[in-house]
Amino acid sequence: MDLSGTEKLIDVVRKLRSKDGCPWDRVQTHESLKPECIEEAAEVIGGINILTATGDPANLKEELGDLLLQVVFHAQLAQEEGLFTFDDVAQAAAEKMIRRHPNIFGEPMRDENGNPVTDWEGIKCLEKKGREWEADYLPDAFREAKGLIDQACRRKDIHPTADSLISKMEKKRQKSVRS
Repeated sequence: MDLSGTEKLIDVVRKLRSKDGCPWDRVQTHESLKPECIEEAAEVIGGINILTATGDPANLKEELGDLLLQVVFHAQLAQEEGLFTFDDVAQAAAEKMIRRHPNIFGEPMRDENGNPVTDWEGIKCLEKKGREWEADYLPDAFREAKGLIDQACRRKDIHPTADSLISKMEKKRQKSVRS
């Protein structure tokens, strides 16, 4: 039986995490994978920029795969911890999109008075009711993400100023033209 691409990726990650798997993958945690997660998200942006500039989708496809790997890996960790599965993640995302698009999928959410709520922000507020405290974690998360991006830039010798990036890209272009 042939597996779908998603099923195959889930099986690969499960094997990497198994006792016969990869030592590096077996010791990873949600915390230890934060740098890879944010770096892959940034590389997706790079892939989008390449697609926009050149029309070539190859890099975007590769980077989306790397980001999907992060999602699958975190879901595998959560499954091992008895928290949730990849299917739970996918189901929750699908249900959220259905709720937030009542104009497409039908019945809107209703507020405490029974009135339909059809705007994105209103629906989001209803979804988060009782969990508003989660937003308190966002400022620190964005600061941490910026720090992780800065670390990735240093590790990859990427200078965060536009002029230095343009200069570096121009040098690479000139080098490839000469080759």
